[in-house]
Amino acid sequence: MGWSFLIFVIFIVCTMIELFFQWFFLSRLIFYKPKSKTSKQEPVSVVICARNEYSNLKKNIPKILEQKYHDYEVVLVDDRSTDGTRRLLKEYKKKYSHLNVIQLNNNVNFFKGKKFPLSIGIKSAKHDNLLFTDADCQPLSPYWIHNMQKNFSKENEIILGYGGYKKEKGFLNSLIRYNTLTVAMNYFSYALAGLPYMGVGRNLAYKKKLFYKAAGFISHYKLESGDDDLFVNQMANNKNTAIEISRDSFTYSEPEKSFKNWFFQKKRHFSTGRHYKNKHKFLLGLFGISNFAFYVTLIIILLLTDFWLWGIILLSVRTIGLIINYYYSAKKFDENILFLYSPIYDLIFSILNPVIYVSGFLYKKNKWK
Repeated sequence: MGWSFLIFVIFIVCTMIELFFQWFFLSRLIFYKPKSKTSKQEPVSVVICARNEYSNLKKNIPKILEQKYHDYEVVLVDDRSTDGTRRLLKEYKKKYSHLNVIQLNNNVNFFKGKKFPLSIGIKSAKHDNLLFTDADCQPLSPYWIHNMQKNFSKENEIILGYGGYKKEKGFLNSLIRYNTLTVAMNYFSYALAGLPYMGVGRNLAYKKKLFYKAAGFISHYKLESGDDDLFVNQMANNKNTAIEISRDSFTYSEPEKSFKNWFFQKKRHFSTGRHYKNKHKFLLGLFGISNFAFYVTLIIILLLTDFWLWGIILLSVRTIGLIINYYYSAKKFDENILFLYSPIYDLIFSILNPVIYVSGFLYKKNKWK
């Protein structure tokens, strides 16, 4: 067996793996049609942690405090802010009786990250239905709480929502939004396949009793991040997890303005993936490796072998599937134009993701605030 034929075999295997993930997992989101829900409107506690988020809170918190929902509270944990946050929250407290502000004045958090203040917020919440977002997030609609909580039921204890980033000009913004879309496509599709593995703290809901059942974040307390995806990875299963993708349920955040900051944000997210359940690590790792190997072997085949025509044919088949999945998924998340960039960005991330992942082993200083 010549080396060129071996490369071609590897290329075919990678292509088959890619097509399998496209049509077994990602296509589930294309064909997903939410069932009409008539659940009771139960009380909800919205939990937010903030440190030195004065400008974001001033802009975003009114959108949360003025939701069209009959019974809810907002539990806001101020973790030792020094930028005027305390004064701002005092003003809001006078105006909004359903705002519960918790001030953390001393650094009693023996571990880095926001898991300690978030735990304080959860334990202080009055209601069992908890809804989470970040200080730099803004609900797209005044019906955000309604649309997220309607999925709770006797069986559904975890609700995965979509947390996007605001559209701005520039390549970096487009890159961030494409990556966010890709991550959402993955965790929603896996959940629909009965393999929920993560959610995003920008828009996530779960039962308070589930938090106590998990003993809080104790299993991964020493990790700076993972209050959202690691908790979901630990507690979600094919029976207790639902998704919500109506437009009125979306939240949007301010995207990073520099590639360096976004790079470190991505690295922090990758660092938690190493602590996922083995079956999730296997599937996600298999997809990442096959994605990288697909392009490496494709380049070799096109430049150095006689199988170049097959390379073009299989690349075309894979690209068509990629565009179809991104076209229909992007429409669901109001990111219509991004599907046009999917072949280019897929190539970029096939290189960028391994670089970010490996860098996490070389430089591990990642902080929440």
